[in-house]
Amino acid sequence: MIDPTCPHHDGSPLYVSHPDPALGDEVTVRLRVPRAYGGVDRVVVRSNPDHEPAWVEAECDGERDGWQWWSARIVVANPRHGYRFHLVRSDATVQILNQGGLSDVDVLDAQDFALVAGNPPPPWMADTVLYQIFPDRFARSDAAADRPLPQWAIPAAWDDPLDPSHPGRSRQLYGGDLDGVVDRLDHLVDLGVNALYHTPIFPAESNHRYDAASFDHVDELLGGDESYRRLIEAAHARGIRVIGDLTTNHSGVAHEWFRNAYGRPDAAEADFYYFHDAAHTTYETWLDAATLPKFDWNSAELRRRFIEGPDSVVARWLAQPYGIDGWRIDVANMTGRLGAEDLNAVVRQTVRRTMIEVSPDTLLLAESTNDAASDLQGDAWHGGMTYPAFTRGVWSWLAEARRIPHRGFDGRVSDEMWFFGLPTGMPRYTAQQFVRQLRLFTSQIPWRVQRGTMSALDTHDTARFATYAAAEMIPLAVGLSMTLPGIPVVYAGDEFGLEAVDGEMSRTPLPWERIGEPEIAARIGLYRELIGLRRAHAALSTGGLRWLHADDDALVFIRENADEAVLVLAARTDVEIRLDMALVGAATARAARYAAGTVELVADDGAVRLHGRGASFAVWTLPGVTAPPACAERSVATPEAFAQLGGPAV
Repeated sequence: MIDPTCPHHDGSPLYVSHPDPALGDEVTVRLRVPRAYGGVDRVVVRSNPDHEPAWVEAECDGERDGWQWWSARIVVANPRHGYRFHLVRSDATVQILNQGGLSDVDVLDAQDFALVAGNPPPPWMADTVLYQIFPDRFARSDAAADRPLPQWAIPAAWDDPLDPSHPGRSRQLYGGDLDGVVDRLDHLVDLGVNALYHTPIFPAESNHRYDAASFDHVDELLGGDESYRRLIEAAHARGIRVIGDLTTNHSGVAHEWFRNAYGRPDAAEADFYYFHDAAHTTYETWLDAATLPKFDWNSAELRRRFIEGPDSVVARWLAQPYGIDGWRIDVANMTGRLGAEDLNAVVRQTVRRTMIEVSPDTLLLAESTNDAASDLQGDAWHGGMTYPAFTRGVWSWLAEARRIPHRGFDGRVSDEMWFFGLPTGMPRYTAQQFVRQLRLFTSQIPWRVQRGTMSALDTHDTARFATYAAAEMIPLAVGLSMTLPGIPVVYAGDEFGLEAVDGEMSRTPLPWERIGEPEIAARIGLYRELIGLRRAHAALSTGGLRWLHADDDALVFIRENADEAVLVLAARTDVEIRLDMALVGAATARAARYAAGTVELVADDGAVRLHGRGASFAVWTLPGVTAPPACAERSVATPEAFAQLGGPAV
């Protein structure tokens, strides 16, 4: 349940003096209490250094615009330093605020607000809007026609239909290449995106290339190393950063490391993989896929060649003459994990350490398709490519379960809807349930890492959202991806209105010849406008997030900083919403900065009223938040202070 009268804190600059502290730094954290909450006599900030609670008294900084502010200084004692606020009310009751919400009983440490010491993301992350491509299907240059195809490939013309069944699904080759991407970079500029993420480009025996045969050079089918260098240079010249895709969980069976190790227990690469027999002929794989042998990260030599130091694979593509801007790590959740063994932290921290040594101004993202909170604590990953918080939630609210006959891997026809691998199908959510799921799956992730986590409607591994959503829901879904915290993602083809029933069929070659058609031009215009909105307002990149309203059909939230606030409404149907003006900050009626549907904001008589007819998505810009100065001197939490406070406040 959304209660806008609750006290508020998040990790944005309004509430945290330093988002990227080092161990031992003092950081001011602030709490904002609305007048409607009632009187607060005392606020105590509880940290948990070395898993032993420590307490510091907050000081009241005064009141502005109907909000009382409190502040305290805490010392960052651990790489993930959690903290929460204990509020002693005027009636002597105590409530606790952490990322899990406001509670009248004690709360979980895992859901505490958290500062992350070290490994700051690159400054450019905040403003990033990501565009994802699948290289074989994005664009094809004239040179592609002259390249000989490998034996495994099934050639396809650009307008041939996709084959969703084995072996065509992984062997159909359309001839998209990196020079083709260069030819279409101006489309990305026109959209306003400023980062390009591509799926793998290394040689392989499939069109998706997640079965790498080498990590040392770019597939000649894509144009080779020089084409990649040209793409990076051309992208950088346009202000577009390039994020590569690396598979650290497995290679393909065609990889030289695996070929050397298979059947040869005395090979230098023998310990690179999990072999189950002395002869090295049976081996661990990714999800029973015989073509994808799993890496054994106990191997020091594997680490040296692949992830550690300036001569590693990780370093090679970050360094000149390439200079990519980061990595997205495939199957990051399973990397280094097998049964009782868990080397995931060792691998991810080594990857990031190498990136810092070679090119520190780079981004590291982890694919983890389900709950990734235990990994996304900031020690290596700057964010994640995950689905449960935003993606599955927005589908469950705004999409519709539809039965569309389609062929699967084995060629059989089914009309069962694909929904992110969940065998129980897609649930039907209210707006309130969407907000609850989003808050739940982000409640254990530090704010800084939440900002680096991708807000994708779909990807190359999923059905396309537009397949299961009415046309009037598209502005809502795209708008939410652009206005909520996280890195917005546009999967190539979504701006063309492409549809697909599952991940395999989402890898459609882009119909460039149709770009001028009115319906497609309108969809591209929608994306261009919403991306422009995101990039025009710093509050949408780095501002805080407060939820103001959620019911069955509509939600309202505000992103805010000291300079401006951005009020967002998303509604499936007609809405009449009344909000306390003191909780919003609007002083007069305002025209929407962006509106899809018929909407109106009226501010009078101490209230903000939002009126909408039909499905609508609207954004208003409002004045920023004025806070009183934080008191200069603080009492820092110590064991002695803890004893003086008499232990836990609850």
